[in-house]
Amino acid sequence: MNIEFKKDPLIRSFLDSLFIEKGLSKNTIKSYESDLKEFFAWCHKIHKKLPSKLTSSSINIYLGYLFNKNIKSSSVNRKLSTLKAFYIFLYKQKLILKIPTEDIETPKIQKKLPSTLSENEVEKLLKAPKDKNIIELRDKAMLEMLYATGMRISELVNLKEVNVDKNRQVVKVLGKGSKERLIPFGDEALDSLQKYLHKRNSRNIYVFLNNRDNKLSRVGFWQRVKIYLKRVHLKSDITPHTLRHAFATHLLNRGADLRSVQLLLGHSDLSTTQIYTHIAKQRLSEMHKKHHPRG
Repeated sequence: MNIEFKKDPLIRSFLDSLFIEKGLSKNTIKSYESDLKEFFAWCHKIHKKLPSKLTSSSINIYLGYLFNKNIKSSSVNRKLSTLKAFYIFLYKQKLILKIPTEDIETPKIQKKLPSTLSENEVEKLLKAPKDKNIIELRDKAMLEMLYATGMRISELVNLKEVNVDKNRQVVKVLGKGSKERLIPFGDEALDSLQKYLHKRNSRNIYVFLNNRDNKLSRVGFWQRVKIYLKRVHLKSDITPHTLRHAFATHLLNRGADLRSVQLLLGHSDLSTTQIYTHIAKQRLSEMHKKHHPRG
C-alpha cells in the first residue's frame, strides 16, 4: 500500500465510501481524513511500517503515542474510531487478513465535573434583577424557573404558557427526543413568573419574549445573565446552564435520591446524573474540613 497519503487511491476510495455508504457530512469526512493523515505520518516516520502491516499491539503503541502528546481521551477515541472504520474497509477489500483494531477497547473518557454555584451564590444571582422594568422582571422569572426546575436552557426558552400550570405549580417540559416530563416549582418561582406575566401584554404562545414580542433566544438570555453576573460580582465562567447543575447538586446535598433527580433533569441514563453525586460529596468534604474541629 502506497505510503504517500495524498496519492493513495485507497484513501480516496475509503473517504468516498464514508460519504456514499454512510452519508457522513463533509466536515466529518475531513476529520477522518485528518486522523488518517496523522496516523500515516506516524507509521512512516516513527513506526517504520505500512498501515496494512500493523498488528493490534502496534495500534496500542500509536494510542500511547497520542496520549503522550496530552491529547484528550475524547479526541483519542475519535481517532481510534477512524482507524476501526479504515481497517474494516481494508478487510472488506480483502487487503488484510485480520482487523487489528477489533479487540482494542475504547479508552475511558474522564468525566469533567460541571462548574456549579453555592446556595449563597445562587441567592445573589436571583436577587440581581430588579422590578424596575419588564425586561428585568422577565429575567428574574427565567432565573427563578431555571433554578426551581433544573430545565435546560433550550427547554426554558421554548416554554409555552399553556404548559405552565400555576395552580398546581407544575410545568410540562418537552425535552430531548421529544420526551415530556412534569416538573414542580416553588412559591418564589411562581411569584416571579406571575409578576412578569401580569406586566407582559402579548398574545404570543411562548412565555419569555424579547422586546420585539418574539420568543427570546438562548443567546439573548445568556447576554442578560452576563449583566447580572457583573452586577453582583460573581465569576464570569458561570453560564445559564450552571443553574441546572446547581439545581441537581443542591437537591442531592439536601438528601434527594438520585433517581428522583434523574427524573427531574430528564436524563435517560442514571449514570449521567451520577456526576452530580461527585460534586455533592466534594462539597460535603470541603465543608467538613472547614468546619469540623478536627477537619
